Amino acid sequence: MAGIGFALRKLGQRDDLLGVVQGVAHSALVSVGPWLLTILSLGSVVLLSSHVTTSDDLSNFRLVIIYNFAFSLVFSGPIMILQTRYLSDRIYEQSVEETPGMMVGGLVVLYLVQLPLVVWFYFLYVDLSSATAVAAAINYFLITSMWLLSVYLSALTSYVFVTGAFILGTAIGSAVAVALATTYGETGMLVGFNCGLALILFPLIARVLAEYPYPIVRPFRFLRTIRQYWILMLGALIYNVAIWIDKWIMWAATEAETSLSGFVSYPDYDAAMFLAYLFIVPSIAVFVFSVETSFYEKQLRFFQDIQKHVTFARIKQNHQALLEDLWASGRNLLILQSSICVTIAILAPHLFELLTINFAQIGIFRLGLLGAMFHIFFQSLLIILSYFDIRTPVLMLQLTFLVTNVAFTYVSAQMGFMYYGYGYFLACVVTFVITALTAAYYLKQLPYQVFIRNNTSVS
Repeated sequence: MAGIGFALRKLGQRDDLLGVVQGVAHSALVSVGPWLLTILSLGSVVLLSSHVTTSDDLSNFRLVIIYNFAFSLVFSGPIMILQTRYLSDRIYEQSVEETPGMMVGGLVVLYLVQLPLVVWFYFLYVDLSSATAVAAAINYFLITSMWLLSVYLSALTSYVFVTGAFILGTAIGSAVAVALATTYGETGMLVGFNCGLALILFPLIARVLAEYPYPIVRPFRFLRTIRQYWILMLGALIYNVAIWIDKWIMWAATEAETSLSGFVSYPDYDAAMFLAYLFIVPSIAVFVFSVETSFYEKQLRFFQDIQKHVTFARIKQNHQALLEDLWASGRNLLILQSSICVTIAILAPHLFELLTINFAQIGIFRLGLLGAMFHIFFQSLLIILSYFDIRTPVLMLQLTFLVTNVAFTYVSAQMGFMYYGYGYFLACVVTFVITALTAAYYLKQLPYQVFIRNNTSVS
């Protein structure tokens, strides 16, 4: 599934700085496109529309996007990971005829499962006009579709098309949302935002269908693998809940707000955390562009040579090469992200002044920035460990993140404003340390794990 990473890496082999910059930029949009799109579009629309519509309309628009973004990711995660594994297996077997049908089937399953929740929330729970509720529901399913489509984007090689779709859709969607805000308020902003999502979604679906030009057959066959991969699905659910659980807990803090429509949020905490997340995009892009592709080649050589019955000396040589590659990649990722975090933390007052952000958020922002740094570190290690298909240990690490984020955030919320943000930060640090120790233990004993622990004939 690292296919687009190899296509992007060719840009870095042009031996010029522009090629590297282009590769990292494409990687950022391909790997975190839906998330990056949401944050940038949300920020630009709210900023540009603040003088042409009411604060209540802006608040409802912002909260609809945040709620849709959060809950669509949580409920889509299990199907996303199931389809990721199923598609990976089909690509490995060079049997991808089911890809178009699987994509359609995945969308249908997500729509049917989440439709009751969306209808209840927007038409019965919160107080929105009928037009706004319809636009909000459509927005939910468009974002859900984007999550599932991201599975297929990672297997494509047409990165220029993908990047162009994201940039064009974001620009047009933001412009239309601002234009409609004057006359139609929150409904107009949602309609404009939806137009941008649609301009991204449908061309990318067409691109996937062009990449896999097969008829739509057996759309739900991937569901047969639920019993085989239920641990992956549970892990995806736990991990996505863990990402959002600190925000949900903070929505119950004394400073949290309930809008007239019934949405609960803590704007200062949410905004500070979202801004902090933006500064891990370079590391995510570098991981896709360089780290994952390099690691994939080393681990592939390790296992292919085993299948060829090479000598143990050759296996040890490949093992050492894999460890050295991981160490070098991890060191580069650490230097990059720590440099970004320290610089932004120091410049935070100037950044807040430039963006006219409430200075009360600066403490939460700095803790979120540091927490996000450790978050990207342990997330990268989780991806590396997942390549070896050790599902139960990875599940335990994901559960560790959830439990620590719940516990630390709850305690920090009870301790008062001065401690807001420490929960997420400490949860990321603890999870990173445990994940790093787990990865070091497993990778150091990789030949033993392959020949003994994971050998079905021995067990």
